[in-house]
Amino acid sequence: MTMTAQNFGDLLDPRFQKIFTDRYEQLPDMISKLYGVEGHNGRDTQKWGQVGTISDFEEFAGNVNYQTQNEGYDTIATFKTFTNGIQVERQLFDDDQYSIMNQRPKALATSASRTRQRHAAQMYNNAFSVDNTFANNSEGVALCSDSHTTTSGASTTSGFDNAGSAALSATAVAAARIAMVNFRGDQAEKIQILPSEIIIPNDLYEQANEIVTSLGKLDVNTNNTNVHKDQYEIIEWNYLTDANNWFMADATMREDSTHWVDRTPLEFAMSEDFDTFIAKWRAYMRYTAAYSDWRWIYGSQVA
Repeated sequence: MTMTAQNFGDLLDPRFQKIFTDRYEQLPDMISKLYGVEGHNGRDTQKWGQVGTISDFEEFAGNVNYQTQNEGYDTIATFKTFTNGIQVERQLFDDDQYSIMNQRPKALATSASRTRQRHAAQMYNNAFSVDNTFANNSEGVALCSDSHTTTSGASTTSGFDNAGSAALSATAVAAARIAMVNFRGDQAEKIQILPSEIIIPNDLYEQANEIVTSLGKLDVNTNNTNVHKDQYEIIEWNYLTDANNWFMADATMREDSTHWVDRTPLEFAMSEDFDTFIAKWRAYMRYTAAYSDWRWIYGSQVA
């Protein structure tokens, strides 16, 4: 709908000392914090592939034992387009006593930021189900799952489960860390995982800070050392929609395994209709988000 002087009479009334508009501060951009941000390939889709690991060395018995690596799973992401816009009557724009209409294009920027954050959080909010909104991974299981597989044929009995159900506590953090450092690679070999982050919704702020900053072990009468002290960075994100679910991550591996690609960064344009004097502002952006490996994260879906 077009915003007209008739519908915004307050903006034309000089008796008002101040008109309050969007006063909420724009939330911080977490995309670069929680994704590996990279350039696009110039096409309408983006693809990541995997190549499996090489098994351990064997004792030399006269001939070199040449190994075979396996092709892993593929991730194909599609760029999606998002737009928004506003229309303002010329009379309203001219007679606005408080320059509120002049600030409306800024509101589009705020709206764009919220949209991007919501889509970025989707990977975490949907971590326990198969989410194909932006991308498809040929493994066909959730990001956080107890059913991960491998193309090498190696046993997945242990080291392939990155989903739990324990509520956030010092004990649960210790269990998640143990599970992560025991993750296995493509051929079920030991790999180097260094958990360094705890990702939480606002509701878990107090518990997470107690776990990571307390000098002693929590809720005990003894003077035991808190092994979690200063071991993890707490990342609080109010776009996480479940008040109880939480995640542990290896920041370095996350940088390599998650992908945010802006095909067309946010852009603005403005025009005025020649006959009706209706001004239009529009915003356009196109991007995708995906992950190509699961071993950087452990998720706890709390009932």
